[in-house]
Amino acid sequence: MVPTKDKVVEILKRINHPGSGKDIVTLSMLRDLSVDEKFISFSLDTGGRRDPFVKAVKIACEKALRSAFGEGPGLEIGIIMDAPKQKTPPPLLSGVKNVIAVASGKGGVGKSTVAVNLAVALAKKGYEVGLLDADIFGPSVPKMMGAADSRPKVRKEGDRSLIIPEKKYGVKFLSVGLFVPADNALIWRGPMATGALKQLIGDAEWGDLDYMIFDLPPGTSDIHLTLVQELPVTGAIIVSTPQDVALADVTKGVAMFRSKDIAVPVLGLVENMAWFTPAELPENRYYIFGRDGCKKLAEKLDLPVLEQIPVVQGISEGGDRGTPVALEDNETAAAFERLAAKVVEVVDERNRTMEPTKKVEIKK
Repeated sequence: MVPTKDKVVEILKRINHPGSGKDIVTLSMLRDLSVDEKFISFSLDTGGRRDPFVKAVKIACEKALRSAFGEGPGLEIGIIMDAPKQKTPPPLLSGVKNVIAVASGKGGVGKSTVAVNLAVALAKKGYEVGLLDADIFGPSVPKMMGAADSRPKVRKEGDRSLIIPEKKYGVKFLSVGLFVPADNALIWRGPMATGALKQLIGDAEWGDLDYMIFDLPPGTSDIHLTLVQELPVTGAIIVSTPQDVALADVTKGVAMFRSKDIAVPVLGLVENMAWFTPAELPENRYYIFGRDGCKKLAEKLDLPVLEQIPVVQGISEGGDRGTPVALEDNETAAAFERLAAKVVEVVDERNRTMEPTKKVEIKK
């Protein structure tokens, strides 16, 4: 018997799928049928699913067709089993345009203060801003944002539970400190801390943002590696005081981001506690931690100083009250406004002149 499309379809209607009991034609598994005197070919469409029965169906189809049209070598039968389609999850923070890491070589230099006030200053300029407290072991963002007693809500989306970031002063923010009492010490091993960071990144409803600020722990750690492995970081900002002991650690932090394996652009340095000006002598500057230390190091590292932030009592008081100083109308707030403007400028230049950063793949 000479094969035709109608005859082939009639035979294949007798082949039932073991998992459903229905024939493969009714199930729309038969696709791309091509028939001539010596050749029959078609695909078995599994709908992109892993089908444990498809191999058995293929064998049954070939056996039935050879029985009907001849067992001899003259007839060729080609049956393709469609490979299951792998669902590719959307990239993390797909709605975020720029991921900015705020880091420091050592603790106590005001890194979190800079991260919080930078985020608020950017939001004041009309940008959509997110702030993630990645300092897992010493979270301070909740207190600085006046949200120490807040607890984020959770929304169900299918099988997922999405954390809804808190929002205040125009900034969406999350911190592990929002999930544990403030007086509890976090005694976590490295994998637990990095797991918490991944959850705050991937299981939160961040939405569309112009800037996502990450307040990183001081030094270099698993948290830094996790961030660059999970996300393509647009650039890093390093915060330091003018002291030599702080500046020595800045060099290490810059070297980490610039290393061949990490390759995250360093956007510049922020010199915090640059000088002290007493309220009663507003024209005077006292360089109690040294003068222009960051400026000199920046020249050596071929980096810009994005801003110099003075020592002002109101900065720490605002952080303690939960009202960032960037909200106020004074010279310190103006310094953070200048910092925000400079960050916008250097990020725009970085995006125009450099390729997007790639996520880091650790080989060993």
